[in-house]
Amino acid sequence: MAVIVKSSSLFPRLEALLPRVSRPIQYVGSEVNSTVKDWESVEIRWCLMYPDAYAVGQSNQGIAILYEVLNERGWILAERTYSIWPDLAGLMRDEGIPQFSWETARPIRDFDVLGVSLQTELGYTNLLEALDLAGIPIRSADRRDEDPLVIVGGHASTNPEPVADFIDAAILGDGEEAVLEVSEILRTSQQATRQEKLLLLAQTGKVYVPAFYDVTYEPDKTIAAVTPNRAGIPANVRKYTLMNLDAWPYPKHPIVPTAETVHERYSVEIFRGCLRGCRFCQAGMITRPVRERSIDVIGAMVECGLKATGYEEVGLLSLSSADHSEIDQITTGLADRYQGTNVSLSLPSTRVDAFNIHLAEELSRNGRRSGLTFAPEGGSERMRQVINKNVDEDDMIATVKAAFTSGWRSIKLYFMAGLPTETDEDVMAIGALARRIIDVGREVTGRRDVACTISIGAFVPKPHTSFQWAAQCETDIVMERMRTLKDSIRADRQYGRAISIKYADSRPSRIEGLLARGDRRLGPVIEEVWKAGGIFDGWSEHFSYERWITAAEEVLSAQGLSVDWYTTRERTQHEVLPWDHYDLGLDRQWLWEDWQDSLAEITVADCRWEGCHDCGVCPGLNVDIEMGPTGRSLGNAEVSRG
Repeated sequence: MAVIVKSSSLFPRLEALLPRVSRPIQYVGSEVNSTVKDWESVEIRWCLMYPDAYAVGQSNQGIAILYEVLNERGWILAERTYSIWPDLAGLMRDEGIPQFSWETARPIRDFDVLGVSLQTELGYTNLLEALDLAGIPIRSADRRDEDPLVIVGGHASTNPEPVADFIDAAILGDGEEAVLEVSEILRTSQQATRQEKLLLLAQTGKVYVPAFYDVTYEPDKTIAAVTPNRAGIPANVRKYTLMNLDAWPYPKHPIVPTAETVHERYSVEIFRGCLRGCRFCQAGMITRPVRERSIDVIGAMVECGLKATGYEEVGLLSLSSADHSEIDQITTGLADRYQGTNVSLSLPSTRVDAFNIHLAEELSRNGRRSGLTFAPEGGSERMRQVINKNVDEDDMIATVKAAFTSGWRSIKLYFMAGLPTETDEDVMAIGALARRIIDVGREVTGRRDVACTISIGAFVPKPHTSFQWAAQCETDIVMERMRTLKDSIRADRQYGRAISIKYADSRPSRIEGLLARGDRRLGPVIEEVWKAGGIFDGWSEHFSYERWITAAEEVLSAQGLSVDWYTTRERTQHEVLPWDHYDLGLDRQWLWEDWQDSLAEITVADCRWEGCHDCGVCPGLNVDIEMGPTGRSLGNAEVSRG
């Protein structure tokens, strides 16, 4: 356990250690646009954490937004902290220096709230490491009134049950309004005990406090029920849904990092949510409905952000940015505004059916023409029907042909392996598609230097999706299919040099699957892995599959459970799932019917254009789809599933 030393700033002691560690600049703070407030002048103090290295966490859009939202209020202070690499963490333990904030190097134990963004399950051990290094008891039951409340948010918090022992509360959904509401409750209850504060938060019905819910189990080890154990606590916890993104134009002045980070650009979220209905995509399901930002606000945000940062790249972010109803006007307007400057525009990977050459030309007008990236996800037509990726192969080839005709020479494609009902043939179809793309490119350009890069990841079933009941494909099968595909392409003299294929070890995906659909019985597994040295599990050089399996087998076998029970076991329709008491607006029966449609290879169209499919979000959360003037909102229109 780290030794806590109370001090207004730990930096003088920390500075003495920095010459002895790698990349010391990442710990210095003092970045452009960071905010330092007088500690005594505020009433509520947050420390926001992304549980990964500074290079990853500083690029996180969610943390950047909440940092500004909180600091704009005169009575609230927000600082940041990140995971500390083992070299410095070891020295800090030796010297009794606890986990600190980046702005003022204060111990994070001094703050009122430690707000943690959980975006990936493989970050759980980093959370435990930070708590221990801070001198905060890792189990919530052991914390005292003077310890900060540990509140998590982010996509992984939509099933926080595996870390229920370690957190005080979880916020589901959008964070902008949530952090202000939580702050106001804490502001008016500063003299209350820890338990009293948590009770006030839980009674809102929008903050989940695991300690206030009891879980019982059936003889077959499945969950029997999750029930509140305090009066006034709701049976279901609802998510926060932010409407009118134009009223929340953040980040306005994002922090410019002092050390290299994974993304160095100004990013503006052009819309939130997605209604494409990809059955594997948790983000698309849990962020419904679609809410677009207007062209004027996007333009103003870009202008302000570039002036505040000096960046020369603008990322137009969303789950499917080319689906914004006015994406052509947005890209043309920005390209016109920054014509002749060094400012370039970028989109995340694009759906083939939302792509057009005009869009690609506008994105590359002020920057270099890079390769185009698409995400078919499934190699065969059948597989794309199963996952509801409504992309026809002929349309895909037509799009690629247009791109090659317009001067592009490189195409990158993202796929997944191990999807439900997948066969060896479905994976081999990835190679056939890549060969067809190369043929088209060579035919159109008359050149041999066209290229196609294939990137494949292992599929992990996630909560709140139509595949939440699916069995996860066994690791060995996934790896064998990817190896076979790669070998077949390498051995192909006609295409082997034109097609490159990359895939990652699928074993981390098995652990991710274990944690993604896990329950409270996995808490001791996470703790054992951390005690055995497990940190930075999202980094291949630190991840140990054997460490996870050893801990899981030791802990779970005593309860009559196994890793396979959580991963490769298909759930039945009426089994109580660990996250069933989280109300994200999605109708459970609709998800089940969509799972059955998947097995029958039936696709469902985007409800923005084809009518409501009764997923439950709009009427359940009393919200609506919000689109620009060229789009149309179908809102709560009642259209049958068929």
